[in-house]
Amino acid sequence: MAFYNLENLFYPEDDSLKADEEFTPQGQRYWSYYRYREKSNRMAKAILSIGEWEAPDIVGVAEIENRQVLQDLVESPTLAPFHYRVVHFESPDRRGIDVGMIYREERFTLLSAKPVPVTLSDDPGFATRDILYAKGIIYQSDTIHLFYCHWPSRYGGQQQSEPKRIRAATIVKHKTDSLLAYNAKANIIIAGDFNDEWTNTSLLETLAARKPEEKPQTATLYNLMAALDPNEGSHRYQGVWAYLDQIIVNSALLDNEGVDVYGNRAQVCRADHFLESDDKYPGQKPFRTFIGMRYHGGFSDHLPVFIDLVQTGQDKEE
Repeated sequence: MAFYNLENLFYPEDDSLKADEEFTPQGQRYWSYYRYREKSNRMAKAILSIGEWEAPDIVGVAEIENRQVLQDLVESPTLAPFHYRVVHFESPDRRGIDVGMIYREERFTLLSAKPVPVTLSDDPGFATRDILYAKGIIYQSDTIHLFYCHWPSRYGGQQQSEPKRIRAATIVKHKTDSLLAYNAKANIIIAGDFNDEWTNTSLLETLAARKPEEKPQTATLYNLMAALDPNEGSHRYQGVWAYLDQIIVNSALLDNEGVDVYGNRAQVCRADHFLESDDKYPGQKPFRTFIGMRYHGGFSDHLPVFIDLVQTGQDKEE
């Protein structure tokens, strides 16, 4: 199971309901059909390589414009053999970017999916990406609940924008608490680009996602990124790596019953083709599509993150 921020995967046609003009052939970024197809094919190969050439069963994605770009992605020559299905809902984000999901229908049975709005009571005009909730069956026996997120950005400063991410965390926490109140052993995965690190208030305090422990406590959320090397990350800004993209699970996925996270750990896909030398700072950085307004021809400014799910001994109650 993976999550990947695809960095502005826009269809090169103007949508009058969105502020997407810069991603058109006549726009500031000269976003042509050729560049779009090139990027779509590149992202398809990137998704395949997350699983070391075994296509991931489920992939959550961010910064996609619409269902069409996901459909083109899964119908590419690279991904078509794996028969991915698409889950997408239009969100109210002004730029027109959404969260979506693709899944291999022979490996995952989708039971339901819906968007979960992120609203601010003191700002009725606020608009951001919806959270994508999906429920399904994996390994033909275990039910899992998925929350894919792209929380509000740090635009305007971390402190000024933090209440928006805390609000998003509050909404996810309410949903997961409801699931765990009904079934303390429900399988829950929360993944996305949170625009915060695991030590920030939204994740550590509001969502209450803790660092993984040897003996997980029932009905508790654990942030798998908290156990990774703090000198690495999924996103790099001014030479500093950070885990803005994270995978959070509850204790039921760490208890050696039913479906579990293999090794109780998440990983960042750092394959060579995702990276390039950083000209300004020591080391490497993600090989992205645009640097500012200049077309660079890479993948994304984020690296994909993933977990391996395995079936263990005793089945859990659904």
